[in-house]
Amino acid sequence: MRKRISLLAAGGLVALGLATTPAHAADPVFTLAGPAGIGLRPHPGEGGEPQKTSVAFRIVNDTTKTFDRQSTFTIDLAPLKGIADVTLAKEQQGANCTLAAATVTCKRWALWTGETTVVDLDLSAAKGSTVGRTAGLTVTGRAEGATFKAATTKVRVGGPDLVLDRADLKAELKPGDKQNLPIVFANEGTDPVNGVVLEVRTTHGIGLVEQYDNCSYSEDTAAGQPWNTGWSTVQCLLEGQYEPGAVYGVDGSLTLKAAPHAFIDGLTYAVYAAGDQPKPGKHRTPAGGKKLAAAKQTGKASARSAQQTGDLDPWDNIQEFDFATRNTADLVAAGVSLKGKAGETVRADFGFRNNGPAWVAYLRSGEDVARTDIVIPAGAKATRVPAGCTGVNADGTPREQALGAPRYFCSTGHVVGETATFSYPFELKIETVVADAKGSVTVGQWTPEGTTGHRWDPNPGNNKAAFVINAKDGGPAPTPTTSVSPTPTTSATATATATASASATGTAAGTGTTANGGLASTGSSAAAIALGSAVLVAAGGGLFLAFRRKAGGHA
Repeated sequence: MRKRISLLAAGGLVALGLATTPAHAADPVFTLAGPAGIGLRPHPGEGGEPQKTSVAFRIVNDTTKTFDRQSTFTIDLAPLKGIADVTLAKEQQGANCTLAAATVTCKRWALWTGETTVVDLDLSAAKGSTVGRTAGLTVTGRAEGATFKAATTKVRVGGPDLVLDRADLKAELKPGDKQNLPIVFANEGTDPVNGVVLEVRTTHGIGLVEQYDNCSYSEDTAAGQPWNTGWSTVQCLLEGQYEPGAVYGVDGSLTLKAAPHAFIDGLTYAVYAAGDQPKPGKHRTPAGGKKLAAAKQTGKASARSAQQTGDLDPWDNIQEFDFATRNTADLVAAGVSLKGKAGETVRADFGFRNNGPAWVAYLRSGEDVARTDIVIPAGAKATRVPAGCTGVNADGTPREQALGAPRYFCSTGHVVGETATFSYPFELKIETVVADAKGSVTVGQWTPEGTTGHRWDPNPGNNKAAFVINAKDGGPAPTPTTSVSPTPTTSATATATATASASATGTAAGTGTTANGGLASTGSSAAAIALGSAVLVAAGGGLFLAFRRKAGGHA
């Protein structure tokens, strides 16, 4: 069994700038980086085989230019003698790195901008090493015309290791369903943990009922973090000392409830040593007089405590779960009616609204929830097109030019809120007046030819609406706001932006932050969750869940 501890793992602790190689003042400064500390499982390890922990050292070039001179990086392994055995990770072998005479040497012919790997090392506790022994592992760099800030990682034999049980939860729900979230965890390391933080993250359709004074509550709606938007985070500090080899259970109710708009939702829950938990954004703390705590479970021993799975393994601290709630979402296309004279340019907003009750979010696959198919009536030509819309030929096949197309496909992004309205603003030039010129606006699931109805949409009859220019009978209802310009627009690029956004409460508006007309996105907890370990795809409206989860638990 092998663990990986990198710059982003174990709470993101980084040791930087412990030494500096002198250089000219005008030389660029590059920073070496690695984890602040790692723990090794005591020798001989599970099944008599040492367990390896991988340490990744990286170089950060935060200048705007590539450094095109050779650099040499060195790691002195002498301090680890009698404490840890070191080898080059398999993927590093032959990658301009060598290990000889207790020294690792790596060469790089250029340093690209951004962050790149210097070396990955595999460490395991040495034979005869004792719990608690520590040493520093330092990487330094040198190159003509550059300054390097060294990084040191503290290596220790032993340490705490929190391991979280997977709860037995019901995956198929109805709106309003409730179920308890049992939290059971163990310290399977060699050292006690002083204080544990329980983190529970839920998507927009699932939430916790109870609130506790020692918990903080926050919602991630940051536009710059689309995969996190829509998630709610609860972090609870469980005070006390958690002993090695002991199993604990949370003493207090944690009730999950499916909201009226629940549909495709996710849950992640994790335990961290206090101080190692991800830092929440803006949050609130209630004052209702109730506190959540954890109690040792008597008469139950950890099934893996004798094996002592290693310390600082973030993957066994975390569990995740997906829910499919029996619900529907009614997408309704908006009709459009325009009037204008030959040579005039008119504006029209095409799109649809979600009449709910469900929100729809393809959090696993990231695919678009819906497509709006716009057919332009005869006599009109699009002169300005939103960035999220693509011009196609009349039969739906691709074309090179975005402007002047007879038909357009506009995509939502992977989230549609339960009350969302999507609006894609176009400008159209009326080249020839055609009485009662008819096109259409259709919303539905993507197909190569256009759209088809979603299986979860209960009313496919309102997925299509008329788009009429100079209608004889006044045109379809409702009619979006349109503006007429006497001066034709001749823009050759798609510069208008159609946007829509949904808050964590599910509200939506016709404007927002995404360039493709989509809602703000949702997703998983950074530095905590392996959301890529499972896929939840809506294909033809049917749900497909493929789980690749880590097996394990306690007796």
